Amino acid sequence: MDKYQIVKYIENFAPFETAEDWDCSGWICETLSKDVKKIMLALTVTDDVVKQAIEQNCDMIISHHPLFFVPLHYKGINIYCAHTNMDKAQGGTTDKLIEVLGLPEGCACGEFLRIVEYKTTVEEFAHKLFQISPNLRFVNNNNITELRKIAFCGGSGSEFIKEAYEQECDALVTGDLKFHTALESPIVLFDVGHFESEIHVLDVFKSLIPRDIEVVKALEFSPFRQIKS
Repeated sequence: MDKYQIVKYIENFAPFETAEDWDCSGWICETLSKDVKKIMLALTVTDDVVKQAIEQNCDMIISHHPLFFVPLHYKGINIYCAHTNMDKAQGGTTDKLIEVLGLPEGCACGEFLRIVEYKTTVEEFAHKLFQISPNLRFVNNNNITELRKIAFCGGSGSEFIKEAYEQECDALVTGDLKFHTALESPIVLFDVGHFESEIHVLDVFKSLIPRDIEVVKALEFSPFRQIKS
């Protein structure tokens, strides 16, 4: 299939023009060949992912994270990414995370934030999140015990703490929280990790690609590891 037709399916779902101005979504590398028979999906394009794609005879890599610098040896394969436009899309990155957790569909609040009405306790919800994120951390400065409205933002969403609080949410689920941000939060924060909060978006990409195209997922892991006592 023509690679531009494949991209059209993605951009019909997550319009390119909705990506943030600073974002590098879109074509990262293009070869002269237009025909694509096999695609590798990846959260992040790395040397290892490119090697995997070449070894598995993939014609194209579709990733979530963009590249701000493209090594010369990447230029032998088609690489396309959908980043903030996929984060904003209904059914995109954050919505997929909510679905994987088995929670009710979230309501959009702004462009990136989703809010879910869900009654639970902090302890019970932490156990639920731990199933998808063994690196889970949480902050509870005000000793909140009950949750009824929970905000979600896949990736790095600490900038939305204030917005979640103003929307009367009891908690925010995101990744990449920093010390001072956590220290000042009036609501419960769950840091599931950047990788864990976004990896399921690959299933969204897969659902958008025609079935006659072979699709494989790159073997990827979070760079963070737990120390076993």
